[in-house]
Amino acid sequence: MTGKTDFGVDEIRAAALAIDLHRGHLDLSVATMPVRTQAQSDRIVAAAAKLFGWCRARAIPVVHLVTTYRDVAEIRANPFWRTGIDDPKSTRRNAERHNLAGSPGCTVMPALLDPRDWIVDTKKRYDCFVGTDLDFLLRSHGVNTLIVTGVNTNSCVLSTVAAACSKDYAVIVAEDCVDTMDDPALHDAALLCIRTALGFVMTSESILATLEGARGDARAARGGKTTTLA
Repeated sequence: MTGKTDFGVDEIRAAALAIDLHRGHLDLSVATMPVRTQAQSDRIVAAAAKLFGWCRARAIPVVHLVTTYRDVAEIRANPFWRTGIDDPKSTRRNAERHNLAGSPGCTVMPALLDPRDWIVDTKKRYDCFVGTDLDFLLRSHGVNTLIVTGVNTNSCVLSTVAAACSKDYAVIVAEDCVDTMDDPALHDAALLCIRTALGFVMTSESILATLEGARGDARAARGGKTTTLA
């Protein structure tokens, strides 16, 4: 997919969402819910860093969503999560220790953070819109298109993409910038659900090429003038 992909909006005004690209998943020395291998973490971080650098150079904001809990009660309030806590084979068995306020996991991976980025650190559930000001932040800055990255594809990414679709955002998932600590088959299944009913799934390289083409078309339509997000 290049240049002429129609994302369903008259003018693309994009923001990149970085869902839980924090040390709690990606820094295996401290992570309470780590991805499966260091190589997996390195690949996610490298791909996302390249994408975010491209976005910043074009004044496309990068928004970091960071899960942070005040205490264990905020975690245990979810009935299904409590069942995983009691299962030693569950990837979520450490849920009661995951990203409690003040823990190392509640920090964005350093290679992915820039002073220009926005941080929303009130995320407590899979859906990044629940209990946060994410929707207000995006709409107050005129954003209509979301470039989604993050962990885990089959929980937080999928849930947030479904919510974003229902809120009438155009959604593009960067498939090389999302992954899961769970079975890889669940990553693939989540991407299939997304591309079938919720949004576009593209490599980050295809996203860059497509948005560059859209920027060029918009600039030509305006007689050579540029805008910050288009």
